[in-house]
Amino acid sequence: MLTKAFKVFPVLMLMCLVVGGESLAAPYRAEKVTILRGKEIGSVKGKYFVPSTPETVSWGRLPNRNTKPVLTMPSGASVTFDTVSHEGILEDQGKDPVKYYGRYGVAAADVLPDAITISTSALPHDFDKDGPHIVTGPVHVEGAKPGDVLKVEVLHLEPRVPYGVISNRHYKGALVGEFPEGTQRKPEASPAQPELYGNVSIFTPISKMEGKWYGTLKEAGKDIQFPLSPFVGIMGVTPDTDESWNSVPPARIGGNIDINELGVGATLYLPVEVEGAGFYMGDPHFVQGDGEVALTALEGSLRATVRLTVLKKGTAAVPKSNSDNLTTPFAETEKFWIPIGLNEDLDEAMKMAVRESISFLARQFGLDRRVVYAYLSAAADYEVSQVVDKTKGVHALIPKVDFKNFLSIEIRAGKAGLPVKAVNGELYVSASEVCAALGLKYNAAKGVISVAAPAGAIGMTVDSNKYVVDGRDIYINVSPLQTGEGVLLPVAVLGDVLGLSVNWSTEGTKIIGVAQLL
Repeated sequence: MLTKAFKVFPVLMLMCLVVGGESLAAPYRAEKVTILRGKEIGSVKGKYFVPSTPETVSWGRLPNRNTKPVLTMPSGASVTFDTVSHEGILEDQGKDPVKYYGRYGVAAADVLPDAITISTSALPHDFDKDGPHIVTGPVHVEGAKPGDVLKVEVLHLEPRVPYGVISNRHYKGALVGEFPEGTQRKPEASPAQPELYGNVSIFTPISKMEGKWYGTLKEAGKDIQFPLSPFVGIMGVTPDTDESWNSVPPARIGGNIDINELGVGATLYLPVEVEGAGFYMGDPHFVQGDGEVALTALEGSLRATVRLTVLKKGTAAVPKSNSDNLTTPFAETEKFWIPIGLNEDLDEAMKMAVRESISFLARQFGLDRRVVYAYLSAAADYEVSQVVDKTKGVHALIPKVDFKNFLSIEIRAGKAGLPVKAVNGELYVSASEVCAALGLKYNAAKGVISVAAPAGAIGMTVDSNKYVVDGRDIYINVSPLQTGEGVLLPVAVLGDVLGLSVNWSTEGTKIIGVAQLL
């Protein structure tokens, strides 16, 4: 969810292509914006807060069982992380974010102090051997034991700056040896001479148009504009090892899984290996295409709020998998179950994702594996998460609504448990009931509906996909329905329009969405 708390005024957007940190075009210049620097500035939605400082982060390495936690918190509580993008602080960009972003007209005051402090700190980082990522954590979650599962619900995501960077580097990406084109890395490359790395970074501003956020690339005198869909690429628990793992390859404990479905409303399940779980975050993205082929997506610092809950081994809330207990990451959203395959070989990652899909559906609902395999071939999608992180990722998108005859679905709002109906492949809930449960003012007359919600005054019309939020028109692909029982709201509207937090989990044959005000 991209919130109103982050305000960008009209900007002049002139794109810059950078080779080794040298500007090849006129700079972009932004007007003054609200930069989310710390807990005292902007909205912190979580009960707990973790900043990114030299004391709370590692650079390019994951925590291990000997790493001291930066925070201890109870299971079921929410925590906000101020994550920091590695782009703009790396050695091939000069390791000086003020100077780097200054080339594009970004004032020093609008560069995150976190990024400046980390780049000038004594934190060890080897550009060639370590990962690029700033990894924040770990957080100790009380009650988590090896064999348990940590449920991570993504509640809120908010940009901390109005710009990001997309990079392609030598020896990395889908087309190693082909890109970057026309440049080579020189042996004497260093932060003092970043241009000698021969890498390509493209500075990309973001701005809000008609209520939606977009990134803009300028080419041949015209804009390429694409909508943002933020998520955090690295979410993981601490592996049971004394080794210091590189932050790049994803693994059984999560880490850099880079699945773009894991935005607001998503739930990620991770197998716990050490006491307290040791949860961490990093690698924030404004948006990423499946495959992430150039190497990075549109990288940009995010304020991320998640709820961390310990699920004890063997309980119904743990998704069924290919083993007696969850041993590999699994995710879900409002619409999909997302089994995950990870392997250095893309073919093997695909096979793993299919095996996990079969096992989940067969074991969760007692279905014949032969029928499940046939269903997956006919109706499920398999996406390549990324091919650039050493370990490749493939994940399935299994539509939950296809199994409505095996499930009960409800929204928990306040103290109420409200039934959810599946209509034409979409999920709906009673408009009057959900608003009453959450204490929202609701009026409906002759098909015109108004709601006073966290996002502001909302207006909508039955059978129209236009929603008016504080005077702005927002379009989503589903509309309110008028039935004999009253008006039904698409469940998607609760988060996308009303500004609520709605997260989903599957317990046995029941799907539960928790809707709340943040």
